[in-house]
Amino acid sequence: MNPSYRILPATPAEYETIRRIAHATWPDTFGEILSREQIAYMLEMMYSVDELAKQTADGVVFKLLVEADQPGKRTERGYIKGRVTRFTPVGYVGYQKDYLPEVTKIHKLYLLPSTQGKGYGKALIEEVAMIARNENQTKLRLDVNHQNKAIGFYERLGFEKIERCNTDIGKGYLMEDWIMEKGLY
Repeated sequence: MNPSYRILPATPAEYETIRRIAHATWPDTFGEILSREQIAYMLEMMYSVDELAKQTADGVVFKLLVEADQPGKRTERGYIKGRVTRFTPVGYVGYQKDYLPEVTKIHKLYLLPSTQGKGYGKALIEEVAMIARNENQTKLRLDVNHQNKAIGFYERLGFEKIERCNTDIGKGYLMEDWIMEKGLY
């Protein structure tokens, strides 16, 4: 296990943490793609505590990626001293086994902007891939906004664009996505 981070199962007690990370991440991720109004609408639609509980009841599993705080780093509680290791949640993934027969879908994957580029996104995808393989799944699937810079990241990890999909989410808004898949061999 990498000592700089851990991937842990999220419980209902962490729904507010997931919500907080989404609210901190989405403006950076989608600010040049979607209006502020659409971002606010989608965050409320997808990330209320009740909605996260509903998603879990429907089979979505959430995992948190927590990063080790470094000695000397300033945190909300003051400076970290000595060798005490504390972990701070910096990202999450939500996935669902058998979204389609033998296909695990990654519904959500977000990391705080300050932690992007550290390999955490790849680590979360590898975690889901390992779980999916152990459950005899043959593919990973995800949807990504057709203008999202993360498309290149997913392609480097072996995902391929399958088709474009537009989903009406109400109030005149569309989710305009690429459906991407990766085989699990």
